[in-house]
Amino acid sequence: MHILFLTAVVGRLFSVGRAAPNTGGVSCTVTASGGDDGPAFVDAVQSCDSVTIPRETTLSIATRMNMTGLKNKNINLSGTVKFTNNMTYWINNGFPFEFQDQIAFWIVGGQNILISGGGTIDGSGQVWYDAFATNSTLLRPILFTIYQATDVTVKNITMLNSPEWFNFVNEGENIVYDGINISAVSTSTNPAKNTDGWDVYRSDSVSIINSNINNGDDCVSLKPNSTNIIASDLYCNGSHGISVGSLGQYAGVYDIVENFTSTNVQMYNAENGARIKAFAGPGVGSGIVKNVSYSFFTEGNVDNPLIIDQCYETNATECAAYPSNVYIQDVTFSNFKGTSSGAVQSVVASLACSPDDRCSNISVNNISLEPPSSDGSATYSCQNVNITGNAAFLFGDCATT
Repeated sequence: MHILFLTAVVGRLFSVGRAAPNTGGVSCTVTASGGDDGPAFVDAVQSCDSVTIPRETTLSIATRMNMTGLKNKNINLSGTVKFTNNMTYWINNGFPFEFQDQIAFWIVGGQNILISGGGTIDGSGQVWYDAFATNSTLLRPILFTIYQATDVTVKNITMLNSPEWFNFVNEGENIVYDGINISAVSTSTNPAKNTDGWDVYRSDSVSIINSNINNGDDCVSLKPNSTNIIASDLYCNGSHGISVGSLGQYAGVYDIVENFTSTNVQMYNAENGARIKAFAGPGVGSGIVKNVSYSFFTEGNVDNPLIIDQCYETNATECAAYPSNVYIQDVTFSNFKGTSSGAVQSVVASLACSPDDRCSNISVNNISLEPPSSDGSATYSCQNVNITGNAAFLFGDCATT
């Protein structure tokens, strides 16, 4: 039997009943109130073991949602969670994260959390895309953040029109995203910029699998101190690639990315395919990229299908004088096929390392990439690196700077 439960804190109604016998605990259903549904949703998740947002229900979220400190929770999101487009409120009240000056709509943390149900999270991004076109310093909220959490699964969820990054994993462990559909599409001439699919930071054992991403920045980006990460069975369109980095941006900071596997990726209409990027120049940081495997990439109309850039945002003169202090080692690219866009003429792969042995044990195998026919035969470029593998001959002798 269901009863109505009145929350003393926020004065909202949601329905409460007993969870299924095999799960135990209390099950709650949150329905739309006609106003701000954020407080009731937060209160339900804190109070109940299982929370359902029914299909055909759209919760309007006008205030930030803090769902940290949870334990053993099941959120069945079958309907829609839609954030309002009140830019003034969100700019002043989004949860702040110091890393790269971010703010967030919604943070989830704790232990043993499942979010699933086939529903939608909608960031109402269009107003943000239009405003950012004339104000490049605009703070824009991240759609969904996992913060200080272990054993979290997000499964079969659609995410629409985030103002900026879609997913931020910050200090997470054993996190799984499975069957996520991401779409950031602007309806004006202003693009949906910086709409990364995932940014992983200070986290271990994160899997991003079986997902479709249509966005305007990195499909997946590994920020500093990301270890034991998997990004596999992904379809990425319009993105900036599957990126390690950028790393080494901040002086005095040591960044680590170690044990990363990305396989079975389809990449189309993108700036990059598989990419590793690290800063060089004076006054930057240091770190290491180790044990990275990119394999079975199918690419079409991609500017840089395969790239290492160890002089990221650094000109050649400064990079020679101040090589990157982010060392890159034990990296494999294998089974790549497809076409470049011709944005860099005939170049289809570039392994551009800093001087002084900053890249080591870089292997390439079974690479078959072609530029547009108007650009002639494929060119594979490299500098300051010794390449191994059965496709190393494609690169020839690497330049030394």
